[in-house]
Amino acid sequence: MYPRLLIHLGRIEENARRIVELARRFNVDLVGITKVVLGDPRIAKAMVKAGIRTLGDSRLLNIRRMRDNGVNARFQLIRLPMISELELVVELVDCVLVSELRTIEALNEVLKSKGRKMDIIYMVDIGELREGAWYKEAVEEIVKVIKYENVRLIGIGTNLGCLNGVLATPQNLSILLEIRDKLAGLGVDIPLISAGNTSTLFLMENNTLPEGINQFRVGEAIVLGTDVTRDRKIEMLRQDTMELQAEILELKSKPSRPLGELNKDAFGRKTVVKDRGIRKRAILALGEQDIMYTGLYPLMSGIEVIRASSDHLVVDVTDSEKNWKVGDIISFRVSYGALLRSMTSPYVEKVYIDD
Repeated sequence: MYPRLLIHLGRIEENARRIVELARRFNVDLVGITKVVLGDPRIAKAMVKAGIRTLGDSRLLNIRRMRDNGVNARFQLIRLPMISELELVVELVDCVLVSELRTIEALNEVLKSKGRKMDIIYMVDIGELREGAWYKEAVEEIVKVIKYENVRLIGIGTNLGCLNGVLATPQNLSILLEIRDKLAGLGVDIPLISAGNTSTLFLMENNTLPEGINQFRVGEAIVLGTDVTRDRKIEMLRQDTMELQAEILELKSKPSRPLGELNKDAFGRKTVVKDRGIRKRAILALGEQDIMYTGLYPLMSGIEVIRASSDHLVVDVTDSEKNWKVGDIISFRVSYGALLRSMTSPYVEKVYIDD
């Protein structure tokens, strides 16, 4: 059935293994992030098979899915927990990222009522302007955590690249090491610095990672072999891990520029269309409900992605050497954003290949 996503489990495992080996050389523990694949148990097991001991996800339902399907790992909740879901956090999670004392107070009460303790990593904002205590105020805020008896402060962490595209550098990561040292001076031991993600792999590859950064949270590099923040394919990894296939519904030669007065499309976007004359256009059974069309890369040369509506993807096949016909299948490599949407769509069949 189409559209479908071919998931090459062996290739994903190979990527994970290569990153684990790289991380070990720098004494870095690797957390495999499963959020882009919705906590898919088969992909999670491929990560564990490669040597990853901790899996991280932003959704508790994904963590429950992995636990219910026998994934043998520690689980880290990488999105800040809502106070309303703390009961479930305590049930499903081994370690949680936090950034609010109010949340920690509420978490401590839930843990106390259940006679349990939990590991936490306190997030610090070093410039990305997403979650975390602002780095200039972080020491004063974090030192207050130690009064809560049922939470164990095992580390501090940061997020870079996801919201504003701030790149990790030796300079900005060193801010976390300075905070760690200041906390140590106040009697607060911080053994874990969780400061890496896919974009930070670059520092290990180039041997510029500051000593003391000892946990990376990596998803994109494992499942796709790419680094969207630095706009690169990671040379040591495979990019042929995911293949999206869609069927041609219509194949006709038409003008390349629409007729009539143009305004916004169904998603409120204004488009600028260049007149390229008559072009052969294929319409595929795939739309914005299933993918982010700007993240599709045809595997065959001579095909150009034009645009998508909710249910239809238009591609230009004029320059393709193949004589396409209705019913044929066109295949694409996917970006992180396109993968996220295709994994989320119930209309995209997932096909697992144990290569």
